[in-house]
Amino acid sequence: MSSSTRGEQHQTVPLSVLLKRELLSEKIERPEIVHGQACHSKKGEDFTLLKTDRQRLVGDGISTYSVFGLFDGHNGSAAAIYTKENLLDNVLSAIPPDLNRDEWVAALPRALVAGFVKTDKDLQQKAQKSGTTVTFVIVDGWVVTVASVGDSRCVLESSEGGIYYLSADHRLETNEEERVRIRSSGGEVGRLNTGGGAEVGPLRCWPGGLCLSRSIGDMDIGEFIVPVPYVKQVKLSTGGGRLVICSDGVWDALSAEVALDSCHGMPAEAAAPHIVKEAVQAKGLRDDTTCIVVDILPQEKPPTSVPHTKKPVKVMLKSMFRKKSSDSSFIDKEYLEADVVEELFEEGSAMLSERLDTKYPLCNMFKLFMCAVCQVEIKPGEGISIHEGEPIPGKSRPWDGPFLCASCQEKKEAMEGKGATGRLSSGSDE
Repeated sequence: MSSSTRGEQHQTVPLSVLLKRELLSEKIERPEIVHGQACHSKKGEDFTLLKTDRQRLVGDGISTYSVFGLFDGHNGSAAAIYTKENLLDNVLSAIPPDLNRDEWVAALPRALVAGFVKTDKDLQQKAQKSGTTVTFVIVDGWVVTVASVGDSRCVLESSEGGIYYLSADHRLETNEEERVRIRSSGGEVGRLNTGGGAEVGPLRCWPGGLCLSRSIGDMDIGEFIVPVPYVKQVKLSTGGGRLVICSDGVWDALSAEVALDSCHGMPAEAAAPHIVKEAVQAKGLRDDTTCIVVDILPQEKPPTSVPHTKKPVKVMLKSMFRKKSSDSSFIDKEYLEADVVEELFEEGSAMLSERLDTKYPLCNMFKLFMCAVCQVEIKPGEGISIHEGEPIPGKSRPWDGPFLCASCQEKKEAMEGKGATGRLSSGSDE
């Protein structure tokens, strides 16, 4: 081998080239997050949480993430305010320490369930009768995780113009599965009876008269109104996208497509007030009308909006998500379409035994002798398996974890109709 060949093989890469590569990798991995919000208030019961560039330790470095929350209160604002102030801490406390970035993202769905239930349980001890819907969004890199209860909603428009629904609507009027669940848990579902057999208005849960099947709070209605959130987690392409998070004051007036079309070409700071203005003009100010717009953008792109050129047909179906492969090692990154939104996780069951199951992602990281909901330590032998009393033998073993403390087990049984006690309420206009 010639000396010139050996020299070529051992040639070092200049530091400037390495730094340029690292910077490019960081730009691809970490998008720019730009947001705007607006509210036209009628009752003063809508609240928002906006936290960008939150930091957490990952191995030897620091990673950042952003949190956006919308809390639409009813029967007062106490539950919305309390949830805004405490939910994030409760979610983070349910995530084990010392996780790498991928593990942290995979642990989010279970931690969100635990955080929602703990927030509701703690609020119950304060004897507050108000309630709140919650749409809670965590953005980590290109991964968006949304947890929701109630009828506030989050929609995503991808960089290629497809529309994806990232939250569930827990209105009894439109959700048959929730009507069945409430009836089987001891509640009644029907319209307001004005006398003489006449029924008016939307379907409501009785006692209480709430139009929703899931919320945080509403302690005077019954435990069958559960705080267990629907959770969806997706990964955007490096083209990014736009999130629109709104209370029902917007969605009762505008469809997702109309809301998104109305603000094309606008930066997030201008898009949010424009959507609120469009909603109020369409239906009038009947309720608090709140909107958060979040643009997730490649760092080299100016924060204006998703591209103006749009495909003629909107992608509106869940089936358009590309499911996560069970073995990602067989996926060639260059083969993936640049504009595909990948679904990483989706679950909407109201049963804690399903949401906190040992088959949950990364279950081995969660401590065995710690309550899976409130995170208090449990002495060996005192914890109650989430599978306790399950009717299907062989499906799970009651001595398997995760475990609950006595008070969280009591709440679990109440939510499943085994100990629910509906308490009369003056009703709610939510």
